[in-house]
Amino acid sequence: MSVKIVLLYVLKTIGVILGIVVLYVILGLVLPLIEVSGEDDGQPKEIPIYIYTNGVHTDIVMPVKNDLQDWGAKVPFANTKSKSPDYNYIGIGWGDKGFYLDTPTWADLKFSTAIKAAFWLSDSAMHCSYYKTMKEGEDCKMIMISKDQYKNLVKFVEDKFDRDQNGNFIVIPTDAVYDVNDAFYDAKGTYSFLYTCNTWANDALKAAGQKAALWTPSDFGIFRHYK
Repeated sequence: MSVKIVLLYVLKTIGVILGIVVLYVILGLVLPLIEVSGEDDGQPKEIPIYIYTNGVHTDIVMPVKNDLQDWGAKVPFANTKSKSPDYNYIGIGWGDKGFYLDTPTWADLKFSTAIKAAFWLSDSAMHCSYYKTMKEGEDCKMIMISKDQYKNLVKFVEDKFDRDQNGNFIVIPTDAVYDVNDAFYDAKGTYSFLYTCNTWANDALKAAGQKAALWTPSDFGIFRHYK
């Protein structure tokens, strides 16, 4: 095979890769603009939930305990560094295990971690953080939902946790937590550039009958519908 032919193949490959990247960026900007409308089930909207972003990941924040769910019994306070039960809310997010545990800041991001996360090559994890209070702002929006909508949300979130033979969520032993109020758990599914932590959170809102983006890889795609 001549050098010219090899060079041609290389250029074509680079062109295809660049084309995919450009298409992904375009879709990542356009599809989030398309809103999936919420569903009104006719019931009183009496349960507050929140969407909260740290600028990268979107978490779904719910009451720690009400008459429908006791998250403290399934995500024990004892698994956090503080071990304190003095919390009123729990934020749960799904994402790539490598990103969560090995990349506390963008400066710590390794090329191998990014490649594994983008192309279905690593495991996933649930990140659970307890909060005493929630404060609304650009990074945190409250949504009132009905009891049936909350049941659907809880089921969607619980279904993403991996479980042991006794049906319990599996905590990940690690010191790579973000604060004294959080812990990581094994999760189902594989992260990719097509299904990110924000895609999961967006789908959680759909499961709860709330407005959401048609599809989004970013937190922007979620929060733009709650301005």
